[in-house]
Amino acid sequence: MNEENKHKLEQLPENQPEAQDAELDEELGQEDYFERHEIIADNKQTLIRLDKFLMDRLANRSRNKVQNAIKAGSVRVDNQEVKPNYKVKPGNTISIVLPKSVEGSYEILPQEIPLDIVYEDEDVMVINKPFGIAVHPGVGIPNGTIVNAVAWHLQQKLADLPIMEGNSPDRAGIVHRIDKDTTGLMVIAKNEYAMTHLAKQFFDHSIERRYQAIVWGDPDADSGTITGNIGRNPNDRKLLMVFPEGEDGKWAVTHWKVLERFYYCTLVECQLETGRTHQIRVHMKSIGHTLFGDPRYGGNQILKGTLFSKYKQFVENCLQILPRQALHAKVLGFVHPKTGEKLTFESELPDDMKTVLEKFGNYVNARKTNQGL
Repeated sequence: MNEENKHKLEQLPENQPEAQDAELDEELGQEDYFERHEIIADNKQTLIRLDKFLMDRLANRSRNKVQNAIKAGSVRVDNQEVKPNYKVKPGNTISIVLPKSVEGSYEILPQEIPLDIVYEDEDVMVINKPFGIAVHPGVGIPNGTIVNAVAWHLQQKLADLPIMEGNSPDRAGIVHRIDKDTTGLMVIAKNEYAMTHLAKQFFDHSIERRYQAIVWGDPDADSGTITGNIGRNPNDRKLLMVFPEGEDGKWAVTHWKVLERFYYCTLVECQLETGRTHQIRVHMKSIGHTLFGDPRYGGNQILKGTLFSKYKQFVENCLQILPRQALHAKVLGFVHPKTGEKLTFESELPDDMKTVLEKFGNYVNARKTNQGL
């Protein structure tokens, strides 16, 4: 390629975190699972099929993967969808969204780990993830993950799972994730076409994702929108924080609304526009409503109410029941890669969150009856 050719790779996620940041290495945001390339054809470019043009310019990408991306609508020429046999013309701007290649090597062994499967067909699988299990291997987490469980469930060779070409299959089938100690719905791709199609939906922010969370405190409003860049805390790289002036981090948007109030804490629904690492946890903390039980961001301390012994004992009991961030991926909606049908799934709150909400309801009602709040 001569100097007139422009090939820009937009690495949407931040670089892989250092090895010492093991806790954050496992907890990547949604945008860490795809990448976008943009290529401007030379002014003297001869007519050539789009798939061949891309194969010549993208390293370690097979023709099958490129063609899958075109069929999935992940390739645009001058911002228009085209067919695989489109002939690239001089000056065309070609953009392509693909599942992100990742570094690192983890041997994926099928492990007999139970999966709560909500839906499954030949293209996709939707599961309800419990807390305490990571989605994929990472630094300090070599196995015992959802990927290991999926490998066992499918009872097939790992090579048959969709993986990022040129890399180890450590994120086979995974196009998004939820934190290790967050529960709820996630979709897994069972072939390369489905993986590419879903990655494009996440890139376009067309995936419906609604979470429910228990947060400390009693919000003044019934709903709101939180905007602000999210990035690593310069004083503690294991934490993320909001940079309100946009001087660092990445743009993030969270819409929230109150579902039920318990004076000391509140059940809220959060809908994501973006998928940054720890987005809900960090955004809600930034407006003074840290997630209940969240040990990393201080939610495992009493942040609302008095410290008299009875209340303190009550909260400690709740934290023993719910020793994690009170966050559940409740609703997941996406367009099926093959049928084009919009699929929407909903899961119940896990028992630990339901129990804590019931206990706070009973406690608040008792206080109102006996003493007032």
